[in-house]
Amino acid sequence: MQRFLKETELVNFSHPEIEKLASELTKGTLTDAQTAKNCFIFVRDEVRHTGDFKDNITTIKASDVLIYKTGWCYAKSILLAALLRANNIPAGFCYQRLSCSEYVKDVYCLHGLNAIYLKEFGWYKVDARGNKEGIEAQFTPPIEKLAFKLQEHEFDLSEILENPLPEVIDALKKNRTYDEMIHNFPDIKN
Repeated sequence: MQRFLKETELVNFSHPEIEKLASELTKGTLTDAQTAKNCFIFVRDEVRHTGDFKDNITTIKASDVLIYKTGWCYAKSILLAALLRANNIPAGFCYQRLSCSEYVKDVYCLHGLNAIYLKEFGWYKVDARGNKEGIEAQFTPPIEKLAFKLQEHEFDLSEILENPLPEVIDALKKNRTYDEMIHNFPDIKN
C-alpha cells in the first residue's frame, strides 16, 4: 500500500495549501471513508472541470489545480490523490476509454478517475470530474457511482496505478489551452 501513499512531483501533498485543505477536510470525521468523501466532494464540486467551463488553462500539479480551481478530469484526479494521500489514505489512478464526441466528433479519449483504499470496503473507484446535466457521480461505498456508464466501443482499463499514465501527463504538458487539449486528448487502444 505504501506506493499508493507516496508524494511525487505532481501529487505534491506537502505544498502548504494542500496540507491546509487536507487538514480542514478531516474536521469532524471519524473514519477514512468520511475523510475520503469530504476530499471527493471538494474536488468534484469546488474545482471546475476545464472542459465544461472552457477554461483556457491546463493544470497538472495538484497544487496548481487547487490554486487555479480548474482542471481536466486527469488533473482533478491528481488533486484528489494528493488530498487523500496527505490524510494517509491510499489513492491510485484509473482510466476509462470513452467517446469524446462532446468535444470533437468521432474521437475517443482516456477519462481519469481514482481508486481509494477504504479500510471498510477495500478498493473503491470514484470520479471527481464534476457533475452537470446527465452526469451524477457520487460517493456511496461500496456501490460505485461514476460519471459515465460505458457505451459501445468504450472500456475500463482495469489496473489501479500509483501514478498517472505517461500518455496523460504528456498530453497535459503539451496542450496548454482548451483548444489544444480537445484536439489532442490522450488515448490508448485496447
